[in-house]
Amino acid sequence: MKKTTFIILCLEGALLSFNVAACSALIPSISQEFKTSQFIAGNIIWLYMLPYGLAALFYGPLVRVIDAKKIELVCFFLFSLANLIAALSQDLNMLFIARFFMGLFGASVIPLVLILISHYASDTNRGKLVGTFFSSTFVASLVGLFLTGFIPWRLIFLIPAILGFILWIHIYFYLPSFKEIAIGFKFNYLTLFKAKKIIFIFAYIFLISLFYHGLQQWLGVYFSVRYSFSQLSISMLITSVSLSGIFGEVLGGWFSDFVGRLKIVNLGLILMTISIFLLTAKWPIIVLALIMIVWGLGWTFNHAGISTLLTDLPKEFLNEAASLNSSIRFLSGSIGVGLGGLLMQRNFNFGFVIFGICLVCLLSLTKPLLGNN
Repeated sequence: MKKTTFIILCLEGALLSFNVAACSALIPSISQEFKTSQFIAGNIIWLYMLPYGLAALFYGPLVRVIDAKKIELVCFFLFSLANLIAALSQDLNMLFIARFFMGLFGASVIPLVLILISHYASDTNRGKLVGTFFSSTFVASLVGLFLTGFIPWRLIFLIPAILGFILWIHIYFYLPSFKEIAIGFKFNYLTLFKAKKIIFIFAYIFLISLFYHGLQQWLGVYFSVRYSFSQLSISMLITSVSLSGIFGEVLGGWFSDFVGRLKIVNLGLILMTISIFLLTAKWPIIVLALIMIVWGLGWTFNHAGISTLLTDLPKEFLNEAASLNSSIRFLSGSIGVGLGGLLMQRNFNFGFVIFGICLVCLLSLTKPLLGNN
């Protein structure tokens, strides 16, 4: 894969991710401006994740009939426009609609990246590329989260809108055509699910995404309600997750190539479990920051290992697998956000214990579901 192409893909991923994680930190500020409860404002999370998950199912197969460059030109322009609408929202419903379309068109990026890496990179180098790509998304998340503590929430949407239109020009002139992988439209999802191994892999992805987002997306509310932290403190704590994720994705991808996919997946799961149970106690803000760092490392180790594993699948399954990965992660994530909201409204510690127990159970299922990769 050419360096210029990979840089453009990383920049797309960065702008896609700039305000995804930031939104969980912005919920208190948005609810205050629109004079509604934080749990109602929290709908901006699943209203992005649900359309993202559904739309992602189509982008992988669509590459077989339409040049991936053309898909990105259309989708990234509309994604940037949706960010602009969110920045100019005059009421909560307008913001909800903008988030919906951000998810709908933003869903094109990651499936196409995984497909292109699988096609144009060797199997001994894929983990590094996957890790580097997702590391760029965490850098952007880190910047977005950091800025939520200092600038008005509307700018968190305006910045990727403006930069997105600028990047669109570079996509038009510098992203090469990928017509050679456009061989005719077809869905292979039925064929894909005839393989028991693949069913198990995506069952695992569904569960880990549900548990992660069920906790992650409510951390801003947790720090606001339980600790009464300021917007700056909340932003800095959640920023710690992205900060560790920058290194976690790179290291996770590297370890996936050299020590095996399964080992790094399990290590990530163990770190996540430890973090969740630690959150049941009350800690000074410095300790909370360390817990967030461990939580971020755990998630990104796990994520990098599984994402690299998907690029190893047979080429006839690749397009559907890449799309299904994004789809399941976001659909299950939106379910997790809803479930997490119900649990956290009852009691934060109760929610943490439930999700912690679920991760312990999932750890015992890693080898049966993912095999010996």
